[in-house]
Amino acid sequence: MKGRHLVQTSLVLCALTLSQIVRAADLECTMRFSLSGWSVIYKHTSGKGVVTCKDGQTMKVKIESHGGGLTAGKSRIDNGIGNFSDIIKITDVLGTYAQADASAGAVKSGTAQVLTKGQVSLALSGAGQGIDLGVSIGGMTISEDK
Repeated sequence: MKGRHLVQTSLVLCALTLSQIVRAADLECTMRFSLSGWSVIYKHTSGKGVVTCKDGQTMKVKIESHGGGLTAGKSRIDNGIGNFSDIIKITDVLGTYAQADASAGAVKSGTAQVLTKGQVSLALSGAGQGIDLGVSIGGMTISEDK
C-alpha cells in the first residue's frame, strides 16, 4: 500500500509542477526601448530599454545588434516596443536573438521585426528618424543593464 500511495503522491506533484510551468510560460513581458545605429555593409545598433512583466517584475536592459549585408545609413528609434512570447521568468528575455531585416527610409524611419531565441520570440516595432537602405542578417543581444 505504501508504494501505491507514494506513486499517487508523485503523480500529483508532477501534475502540479507541469501546470505551474505551463501557466508560467504565459508570462507577458514587454520592452520599451530606444536604439541608434549606423551601417556601411556592416550594421551596428545599440540602445537601452526596460522590460516589464505582468507579474510586476522589471529589468533595465542594454541592446546591441551586429550584422552584415548590403546596407548603408544611420538611424534612431525612440519609444520602441517589444513583445515577448513563451516567457517563464523575466531572465528568459536575456540572450542573443536571430535577426534579419530589410529597410528603406529617409527622414522618418521605422522598424517591425520578429526575432527568435530558441522558443522565445520577440516582436519589435518602433518609429524614428534617419536614412536607411539595405538588407542585413545578424543577431541582437539583450543583456541586463546593472
